[in-house]
Amino acid sequence: MAELDLNELKRRMDGAVSSLKGDLAGLRTGRASPNLLDPITVEAYGAQMPINQVANVSVPEPRMVSVSVWDKQMVGKVERAIRESNLGLNPITDGTTLRIPLPELNEQRRKELVKVAHQYAEGAKVAVRHVRRDGMDELKKMEKDGDIGQDESRQQADRVQKMTDETISDIDKLLSVKEGEIMQV
Repeated sequence: MAELDLNELKRRMDGAVSSLKGDLAGLRTGRASPNLLDPITVEAYGAQMPINQVANVSVPEPRMVSVSVWDKQMVGKVERAIRESNLGLNPITDGTTLRIPLPELNEQRRKELVKVAHQYAEGAKVAVRHVRRDGMDELKKMEKDGDIGQDESRQQADRVQKMTDETISDIDKLLSVKEGEIMQV
């Protein structure tokens, strides 16, 4: 008797959630976070590399991110990458260390960030729904080919739907937490 690989579907749905977590970590809240610079890459040694592979990123105080660049020649490139990112950050260079003060977020900017968070969450939900559709299509094909019966197909479809609902609920929770962080004054 053939069976749908629920673990593979779950893995793909979890991948969408992991991707969302990464996207949300890059959104700036009122507090500094070392993950803030994760989406930024730097041209280094002939390749695009994440900042955390050419420097140490730390948070010495709540509204300051510190970037200690390991190679002196990379300081300018790291600074330029941070300035050119759309995060609205202006690093202050001090030798091989960049200090990045985080300005206070105004109400309008907070609302824009919440909209971006909603877009990220919607993208993750769409990805999860695509995984569900793939699973349902596979079930229909298996039933049509006579690999599984109608009852088995219905049971599997219910499991896929339950998994989808749980994953979308997780996405909503992540979004709600991030929204709270952003709007917190």
